[in-house]
Amino acid sequence: MGQAQPRTQHWKKIWVGSAGNMVEWFDWFVYASFATYFAGSFFPDGNDTAKLMNTAGIFAVGFFMRPVGGWLLGRVGDRRGRKAALTLTVTLMSASAVLIAVAPTYAVAGYGGVAVLLVARLLQGLSVGGEYAASATYLTEASAPGRRGFASSFQYVSMTAGQILGLGLLITLQHTLSKDQLHDWGWRIPFVVGALGAAVIFYLRRNMLETEAYEAETEGEGGTAHDDRGTIRALLRHKREAFLVIALTMGGTVAYYTYTTYLTKYLSNSAGLSKQTATLVSFFALIVFACLQPLAGALSDRIGRRPLLITFAVGSTLLTVPVMTLLKHAGSFWPALGLSLLALVVVTGYTSINACVKAELFPTGVRSLGVALPYALANAAFGGTAEYVALWFKKSGIESGFYWYVAGCAAVSLVVYLTMRETRDIDLQGTGRPAPAPSRDDAVPTS
Repeated sequence: MGQAQPRTQHWKKIWVGSAGNMVEWFDWFVYASFATYFAGSFFPDGNDTAKLMNTAGIFAVGFFMRPVGGWLLGRVGDRRGRKAALTLTVTLMSASAVLIAVAPTYAVAGYGGVAVLLVARLLQGLSVGGEYAASATYLTEASAPGRRGFASSFQYVSMTAGQILGLGLLITLQHTLSKDQLHDWGWRIPFVVGALGAAVIFYLRRNMLETEAYEAETEGEGGTAHDDRGTIRALLRHKREAFLVIALTMGGTVAYYTYTTYLTKYLSNSAGLSKQTATLVSFFALIVFACLQPLAGALSDRIGRRPLLITFAVGSTLLTVPVMTLLKHAGSFWPALGLSLLALVVVTGYTSINACVKAELFPTGVRSLGVALPYALANAAFGGTAEYVALWFKKSGIESGFYWYVAGCAAVSLVVYLTMRETRDIDLQGTGRPAPAPSRDDAVPTS
């Protein structure tokens, strides 16, 4: 009975952190999922690929705000607490969803609607720039030492769940509304839903528990002085770790956005599948992908983080070109689903554990900023531009060049994975010391 309360608290923290993350990423991803329907609403008539490039460009702009959000909200997370940062991020995301839901079309306001869309994406970038690090840090710190890989894997479970909900809503709307209704006003519905969901999460996060590692830091038990917490000055004392976050993120974020946010458009715009079929492929592939995350996270608690990262990088380097080539000629639902699942199984080696790996690299006083800023920089440079780069290659008539680009990014990250230290046994309340061996009760379950 003595172990029941701590376990309950751990699961409550994981649940609240994950639920909020899910809504954040629902709002973030529905922009990409519904882009094929609202692209024509904000831009004048023209080539469909050109319209998608315009909306993808605005999607990428959101990524370029993520370093700013990473810095500001990472600082809040280290100085005011993980709870404060998480509450602020969901507030910003709710505001951005409302803006997109009411944005005027090109026919009503010309490029004024694009301006509203741009402001909303900037707010989303600010929010997500802090959300990733705040939730990664919170989930890692909230878990027992022997379960950090398992617990932090729920970050991508919740991220993927947000996208699944978005795709599920898209499938529902595709079967209940006509194409004209979806293009005219139906695309606004998910942003209204996202704003309402964010309001619920705001309430939950205001009542969430702070992590023990952060509380110990504020009581003077950590390794960073109070005035130094969450500052660039403190982060610069960990330049090697910051570089590692950028480098190990590079291959993973490009692969992730290729096989998640870009996949639906690739299947419909390049492989010739209908929008409905392409959406179904992504929907079912992502359900399997979400289920794989805790299994891989638990495995990393047994064998370490590096073996999974290396497996991802080798697989992505070798398989991206053949998988993307075959996907273009898949022709129907089942071949496309099988190839998508193969790619996502490989990507799981990165997504399931990257949150805890990054959090494990830094001491408590700079952990949120240390994860947030370098990760956001890598995403701005690689993740946010992946879709735009893919469409640029397509428009230039050399679409296969994008396949090699994804494989090359994975190869760069492979070098980093082969040379970095193992982080599984790091003490989160220390400054890089191995953690004590977990008790039997803290061990990762084998079933």
